Amino acid sequence: MESPSAAPPNGIVLFTYPLSAFGRRVTYYLQLRGIAYAYCEQPFMLPRPDMAKLGVKYRKVPILAIGRDIYVDSRLILRTLEEKFPEGKLGSDKPEEKFIEKLLEKYMIEAPPVLGSMVGLVPPHLLDVPGFAEDRVGLCDTEWTQEAIIKGQPECLVYMRRLFDFFETTILADGRNWVLNTDKLSLADIEASWPLDWLIDLKAPMPPHIVSEKQFPKVYAWISRFRAALDEAQASSAPKVVTLHGDAATDFILQSDFTQSGGTVDGGDPLGLKAGTEVEVYPSDWASAHRDSGRLIALAPDEVTIAAQSGGGGQEVHIHAPRTGFKVTEIAGSSTRV
Repeated sequence: MESPSAAPPNGIVLFTYPLSAFGRRVTYYLQLRGIAYAYCEQPFMLPRPDMAKLGVKYRKVPILAIGRDIYVDSRLILRTLEEKFPEGKLGSDKPEEKFIEKLLEKYMIEAPPVLGSMVGLVPPHLLDVPGFAEDRVGLCDTEWTQEAIIKGQPECLVYMRRLFDFFETTILADGRNWVLNTDKLSLADIEASWPLDWLIDLKAPMPPHIVSEKQFPKVYAWISRFRAALDEAQASSAPKVVTLHGDAATDFILQSDFTQSGGTVDGGDPLGLKAGTEVEVYPSDWASAHRDSGRLIALAPDEVTIAAQSGGGGQEVHIHAPRTGFKVTEIAGSSTRV
């Protein structure tokens, strides 16, 4: 990555760190698409001063800013990039293929055993990093001690072996190169491969007689093709990534314009909220204590948008989150229900 003084290409700043499995979903997508962007690496653990300056309480990564619009959760980020950069998108327009894409997204992200087993196969030496265990308290109901991680690994291996076998004996069994049997990889391949790629790359403690290239040759060949496609994209078309640090990234965002129209609040939404209601938006899982608050400006079946204040209080930012996996609750005293 390079570090020129130029503004972020396309007004995009991606906040993540290299080890993040969800962050890789976005960096892989951007690389394969050849979409230029700026990268601002975040600490592996809290605190994250850049997020505090932007006024973002959400504690996970990745986070993507396009101008002063800030998107959380890789599902929404990929969907937004598909919509804003439709030329050469990776998603399919065929209903049956879109159905497969969405099923893969939902299963690989929303099914608790996938993330839980990934977390349970984290190399135990990571627990030696000062503060790591405390930072991850509550994640997937895991007890963050070396003893507990090692004790829980057999069950995680049972699940992951079944997941590798699922792909080996179903969609890849006929020898196809890509999930949708396309000429080149598609969004479905990103949605399907990221947990497996992450575990293989991390050199997770998976004994070769349980999970290995020998056991699952088609899966490993598919992951190798995926990585080769990434390398090819990087060599042929992917622009250099602009690296920004701290204030350079946040100052650019706070001085930018909004890039997405405000939208509307669905009057028929089951929550019964109206535009202007002060609400909190937060994940419904272990990170629910980290809540973003602001004025409700858009509420759709698949996305919520609030206007929040930056850390210094001088600028308004729009924070976008998906509906699935997130809660939207009215702040007491803000009585603007339908």
